[in-house]
Amino acid sequence: MKRPTGTHRLGKIHSKVWFAAILGQAAILFALGYMARGPGEVARTGHAGKYAAAGADQHPGEKGTIWTCSMHLQIRQPRPGKCPICGMDLIPASNLAGGGGTSLREISIPPEALAMMQVETTPVKRRYVTAKIRMVGKVDYDETRLGYITAWVPGRLDRLFVDYTGVEVRKGDHMAEMYSPELYAAQEELILASQTVKQRGRSVTNREHGTTLLDAAREKLRLWGMTLEQIRQIEQQDKPTDHMTIFAPMGGVVIYKNRQEGDYVKTGERIYTVADLNWVWVRLDAYESDLPWLHYGQKVIFTTEAHPGERYVGRIVFIDPVLDARTRTVKVRVNVENKGGGLKPEMFVRAEVQAMVATAGRVMDPELAGKWISPMHPEIIRDKPGKCPICGMPLVSAESLGYVPALADASLRPLVIPVSAALVTGTRAIVYVELPESEPPAFEGREIVLGPRAGDYYIVRRGLKEGELVVTSGNFKIDSALQLQAKPSMMTPEGAGGDSPLDKHGDHKSQATAHQLPHAFGQQLKALEAAYREVADAIRTDDIEEIHAAFNGLDTDLRRVKAERLTGRDTLVWKELAMLLGNDALEGREVARPQDAYRVFNTTARHMRRMSEVFSGRDNGDDREYHRLDVPESFQNQLTALWQAYRELTDSLATDNLPRARKSTVRLASALRHVDMKGLDPPAHQRWMQAFQGIERLLGDFKHADDLAATREIFASLSARMATVVQSFGVGGLPSIYRLHCPMAVDNRGADWLQSDDQVRNPYFGAKMLTCADRVELIAGAESTENKSANQPPGVPSP
Repeated sequence: MKRPTGTHRLGKIHSKVWFAAILGQAAILFALGYMARGPGEVARTGHAGKYAAAGADQHPGEKGTIWTCSMHLQIRQPRPGKCPICGMDLIPASNLAGGGGTSLREISIPPEALAMMQVETTPVKRRYVTAKIRMVGKVDYDETRLGYITAWVPGRLDRLFVDYTGVEVRKGDHMAEMYSPELYAAQEELILASQTVKQRGRSVTNREHGTTLLDAAREKLRLWGMTLEQIRQIEQQDKPTDHMTIFAPMGGVVIYKNRQEGDYVKTGERIYTVADLNWVWVRLDAYESDLPWLHYGQKVIFTTEAHPGERYVGRIVFIDPVLDARTRTVKVRVNVENKGGGLKPEMFVRAEVQAMVATAGRVMDPELAGKWISPMHPEIIRDKPGKCPICGMPLVSAESLGYVPALADASLRPLVIPVSAALVTGTRAIVYVELPESEPPAFEGREIVLGPRAGDYYIVRRGLKEGELVVTSGNFKIDSALQLQAKPSMMTPEGAGGDSPLDKHGDHKSQATAHQLPHAFGQQLKALEAAYREVADAIRTDDIEEIHAAFNGLDTDLRRVKAERLTGRDTLVWKELAMLLGNDALEGREVARPQDAYRVFNTTARHMRRMSEVFSGRDNGDDREYHRLDVPESFQNQLTALWQAYRELTDSLATDNLPRARKSTVRLASALRHVDMKGLDPPAHQRWMQAFQGIERLLGDFKHADDLAATREIFASLSARMATVVQSFGVGGLPSIYRLHCPMAVDNRGADWLQSDDQVRNPYFGAKMLTCADRVELIAGAESTENKSANQPPGVPSP
């Protein structure tokens, strides 16, 4: 029996998880000893154990009991004693058997041991949960309420009445006095026009003409920034003034003084900047993981260090569409009323948003249910449609902004579990479910797909049902117990040890030859494999919509597989693989980026390989996709030249030799043309024509490959065709052919290649990673029925 590999994998797990797992295994070991001895004997004999002290002849069990070490499962002895490795007392192997159960991840624990493990459970519920998003930021000016006092005519600033920043001014306050020759000339025009109207008052025509000139002169001065009162004063004077007073167009605080007394300014140059601080902006930093819970119009509550205990309220008006790659945060802007002036620009704030989470991770705000909001000013909220009194834009419904209406429909409530129930492994997690009416108590491990975290809860996207009991305390200990039984767990996802049901060298492999699968089940698996190939084709396109459709097709075919007629261990293995593949399909049909699709696809490929290792070739005994065809030996000998050209191409790519690779494709094309199909029966002829046409098309593609990367991508498709040829017809004069797999080839999509030996020479990376391979499999030769692959041979580089 193999040694469990859980301890080896702990190095890749966060230190807190590692420490909890070690404690869990210690508790499990103690509990298992308790199970073996009984509570009375633990108190009386301690660690020695009564069976070790009394001898094998006093063991109350049946004759032939096998004893093992709970820490080293490879130890198998016919009588009790101590483990020769760690010195612990041996226990009956039956205590670790776990029974058949209904799942590969099922474990039964006696009530006494369960109490010692302090296991607690809680039901899976549909409920609204609140996500608290905490952010920090600072107060800033409201850019929409900044006023600029500028020179509307060129001139000289003779006096600045406001000569420092921070002064609070009101609308109409005098700000500066400016001398302008152009303004002087315009005043002369106004005075002249006014006098002309007075002198020509007896003639209607002359009066109208003079009024037109007067109105034009008035308008010119108004456009230059003079008030109506200033214009009337000029008309009453006999001669123009050479200075002009500039007044504040709005109230606020002077935050910038851009010019000094005596400066000459041009038209449009700024003199002052005034900020209205009755409304301010608060700029906050939100983490990337919190973005699902943030929406336009949400209420934000925040505090400042300057006013402890005082809470300010604002609403989100803008969420930056660009993420800061350095801090992994997004800027969120909040509009806040500041009538008391307590909030001052550059103050630091601590903010919090409480988002009520509904189904599919959407946000529900009871205050906004059925309301209408201004798309520019979220503080404007109305009960019915209309226009914003500030900007005049039509109000929009809260639902159009992404909010869920406040309905009593229970389907809107998300399925949630406490955070402590999930042993998180990325986007997925392992949970342990208490099986109802089981005696002794039994627990089943499940891989589930998680949604976002909302406060103390995780949203469950797949894998659990409402009302099921999940373990919230003691789940690490249960996981450790599964590791000791060499079953799939969080630490050992594919199981460990020779008794693992999915281990291809375990007893399930021998069972596979004992009986065949139901024919209908085998056909459904073929449809599933075809759907998987469509996923692989879609991944190569980088088209997200096509990838989504392909994964959706995989999910559809997975649901069509009927496993009712499976028996024994086959039922458990299929349940495990269906769970894993279903999670893959769910993630795959919702990925947002091609690189995310590659990650999911690599996981899917691993699960499909496991399915093939367990079930492939057992439908009607020989109904495999590419079983060996009966062809003349002369035809096999013709394929030797084709194989030699392919092998030369493989070696050329492994040595990064592009010129030699191009010559090899020419030899490959020549060898393909010289293959004579005479003597093949119709099935063999049809199979060869399919392979011939595929290889011929790929050889044409090689002519347009400009570099090694393009050549290697075509080579991946060629290798798949060559594998079909080798498996279908064989190659004359070769004792064996191996198929190797590199999971990182072709932009991490993974690809195969063929060799005549099992020494890894990777043609996809050459000198960069010459020994990269995660699978080496003998597919042709005298021993081709034996699988030579390993989960991770020495040739695989470390992540």
